[in-house]
Amino acid sequence: MNIKELSKKYEQYTINMRREFHMYPELSMKEVRTSNRIKEELTKIGIPFESIGTGVVATIKGKNEGKTIALRADIDALEVNEIRDVPYKSKNEGVMHACGHDAHGAMLLGAAHVLNDIKDEFNGTVKLMFQPAEETAQGAKALIEGGALNGVDEVFGMHVMGNFPSGKIAVGEGPRMASADMFRIKVKGVGGHGSMPNYGVDALVAASAIVMNLQTVVSREVSPMESAVVSVGKLVSGTRFNVIADEAIMEGTTRCFSYEVREQLPAAMERIVKSTAASYRAEAEFEYNFLTAPTINNKESTERAKKAIEKIMSEDAVMEMPKTAGAEDFSEYLEMVPGTFAIVGTANKDKDTCHSNHHPMFDIDEDMLVNGVALHTQYAFDYLMNK
Repeated sequence: MNIKELSKKYEQYTINMRREFHMYPELSMKEVRTSNRIKEELTKIGIPFESIGTGVVATIKGKNEGKTIALRADIDALEVNEIRDVPYKSKNEGVMHACGHDAHGAMLLGAAHVLNDIKDEFNGTVKLMFQPAEETAQGAKALIEGGALNGVDEVFGMHVMGNFPSGKIAVGEGPRMASADMFRIKVKGVGGHGSMPNYGVDALVAASAIVMNLQTVVSREVSPMESAVVSVGKLVSGTRFNVIADEAIMEGTTRCFSYEVREQLPAAMERIVKSTAASYRAEAEFEYNFLTAPTINNKESTERAKKAIEKIMSEDAVMEMPKTAGAEDFSEYLEMVPGTFAIVGTANKDKDTCHSNHHPMFDIDEDMLVNGVALHTQYAFDYLMNK
């Protein structure tokens, strides 16, 4: 069976759906039109589905019972004002598919058609997960809580990327993308006159010390064999040049590549935050929110993806996926079931599609869409038929 040739039948359909999604982008958890259009397209070809919020989970059953694989595409957009002048430019002011989720939804719809056409050729079940709210790290958790992973044995997903060359698809086993968590610290002091700091407790000075001391979590508490980042991105304190600040509030993010280090960070940070504040006679409150886990690709799943790429494209099309401190909530699925996540390169200088994701000029080389459709299909087929 030549799945690439079968996918070409739906190449223009996939391009058309991608452009439609691009014209009507919607923010996280507000993907109402997008969700409805997906359900309309599934209904046309008789694929049953259920709604989980603005997410859609469709099911295609093969000729006999067997394993279940889930294919995932995120569908939300960003608060970016598109400046590229194309016929399919965003019609929603200030909202844009600047991360390629329009392509993801379209490729999975294309794969739905191909898989539906060949459902009598495989055993088992394919779940198609059209996921909302990847950009806010809420969507994967919402689908999981809604039961989307119930009975699933394996999961696969992919992401288009503007800084990877068109014609290449990157895969890699082990930790590939970092976790992304958020923390908030409130330092309480005692205000006073700037000329008499001894009568107050300077929250700003204490907060500054906390910023510096937090870096020792990485340099002295995390193994040098591991990677981690602790960044304070915001510090707000004080009201006037000659007033001792009575409060300071800071927010930041942590990144790492292992579940163990991720679990280690909050306690270490809280200890440093509170003890540092106390050393300046201040008090501190520490809040830590787990947002997105690290993306850790299963070895066998990654090898399956590599072979699938070779089948639909060539050996030369396979690219090693580098580690990145960026995050993806596809990782939430990988915490529960084995699977892998691939990167589809769409950078083509001739088509001016080399802008990075989240850029207001971001666009993709649409010639890669059919490869995404074929990869979804080939991966699912090979897994279910143990090829």
